[in-house]
Amino acid sequence: MIKLRIYLSIFETLMKATYQRYVLNFKRPSGTSRGVMTTKETWFISLEDHGKIGVGECGILSGLSVDDRPDYEEKLKWACENINLGLRKLVSELVELPSIQFGLEMAFTSLGSESKFELFPSEFTKGNTAIPINGLVWMGDEAFMRKQIVEKIESGFDCIKLKIGAIDFKTELDILKSIRKEFSISDIELRVDANGAFTPNDALEKIKQLSEYQLHSIEQPIRPQQFEEMAELCEASPLDIALDEELIGVFFDNQKEKLISMIKPQYIILKPSLVGGFGGSQRWIAIADKYDVKWWITSALESNVGLNAIAQWTYTLGNRMPQGLGTGSLYTNNFHSPLTVKNGTLQYDINTNWKLNII
Repeated sequence: MIKLRIYLSIFETLMKATYQRYVLNFKRPSGTSRGVMTTKETWFISLEDHGKIGVGECGILSGLSVDDRPDYEEKLKWACENINLGLRKLVSELVELPSIQFGLEMAFTSLGSESKFELFPSEFTKGNTAIPINGLVWMGDEAFMRKQIVEKIESGFDCIKLKIGAIDFKTELDILKSIRKEFSISDIELRVDANGAFTPNDALEKIKQLSEYQLHSIEQPIRPQQFEEMAELCEASPLDIALDEELIGVFFDNQKEKLISMIKPQYIILKPSLVGGFGGSQRWIAIADKYDVKWWITSALESNVGLNAIAQWTYTLGNRMPQGLGTGSLYTNNFHSPLTVKNGTLQYDINTNWKLNII
């Protein structure tokens, strides 16, 4: 037993963890009802053990992530300095820092894989099948939004998600009306994301107007933590409602179940970087399934490193709805990877190699 303890001690000290900051630059300013983004900060954790390397991404969204806080780097440094506590202990100590939880999950899974970028081997990573995704249309003036819609349709998307709530509402309705004049519900599935732009007083009326255009769903019509108002909306809305920001900062299973059972949404949208990684997302899924609430997965504007992990994991879940995983082409300085978007799907090109200059 003493020899075993000595061996384990030696083994544990061999693992090293480092982190570094990276700023992703948008190709063009990207607008939501919370403002316009030109850059996005992210952090990478690298693990090294017995000559193997694992990499994980800790992505935060300024003003949205619950762990967008002044001591973020300090917490990341603590995680790396205490990496030999192991994944389970680290995750339990970092409950209020979901993006670091996710980065650690990713890094440990990467370290334990045959290839550091093939975390969940499947027919997807073999290049034999693809993941259907929605085409994302960012907020902007009417001409810019129409241009994006045409590009998405011409690129083969049959599911389009529009960010709404930043320009004149009538203009947004006119854009939806013009799409429906040309494309029926069987041609194009339309989703809208209000990012909490409506008020409890006007939300239902606006949703009723939106419903005239046969939309699939609306994400987060009002700001989070207005629980009674959101519950009333979900009950009265002619459109299915999907909770997104509402899930952020809900750390414990009893809180999650209380939220789902009270609001009774039709969908929840899971961003692993915002809700505690794969583990946190899986717990949300289990609770959603219990209450017959449907769900899909969305990236939170990670680089291709994080997007790759999310996409591979998502494929293993067997959810064949269009997922929100088409964000890899947003940046001028993203990392070259096998991920490619084609005909409205995310695909894995086995003939393309990674080019990563951060490890």
